[in-house]
Amino acid sequence: MSRQFLVLATAALLATGAHAQQVVPAQSEISFVSKQMGVPVEGKFKQWTAQIAFDPKKAEAGKVGFTIQTGSASFGAAETDAEVPKPAWFNVAKFPQASFSSSAIKALGGGKFEVRGKLAIKGSTQDVVVPVAVTQAGAASTATGSFVIKRLDFKIGEGEWADTSMVANDVTVKFKLALTGMAPL
Repeated sequence: MSRQFLVLATAALLATGAHAQQVVPAQSEISFVSKQMGVPVEGKFKQWTAQIAFDPKKAEAGKVGFTIQTGSASFGAAETDAEVPKPAWFNVAKFPQASFSSSAIKALGGGKFEVRGKLAIKGSTQDVVVPVAVTQAGAASTATGSFVIKRLDFKIGEGEWADTSMVANDVTVKFKLALTGMAPL
């Protein structure tokens, strides 16, 4: 079935006229910042994949998708990292992946874009708007951005952890993607 999906996805990308980009993992990152008792705490996802087909001059024809292994979330502290996969947080046994799939991309000018899509985490799906800035140096492109989600909308931090005085409801998701194969801005 995954081979069939790959063939269909490739055909869809070719039909849109968009060219697929390659992510340079060693220079890319998806991170998040939450506040615990008012103190910012940063973490990152260690395992994820991206499917990007985007021509800056034909932004509306582009497609962006991400699949994140929720069990790869890390705060860099063993005891905290051990809690993240549990049912109250990401419930990795039941929901091993989070995903994003774009539905529309709009060029705003000056290398800035607005990507609309569906973010699915822990069985909940929400519409999100992601601002993206693209810079280029030679053949290398970098896409950066951040957006805020409400963790409780995705049932992240259930039970006693739903108290937003302990862990804030707002979580800022940040990304930096080093890309090859993108057409000039």
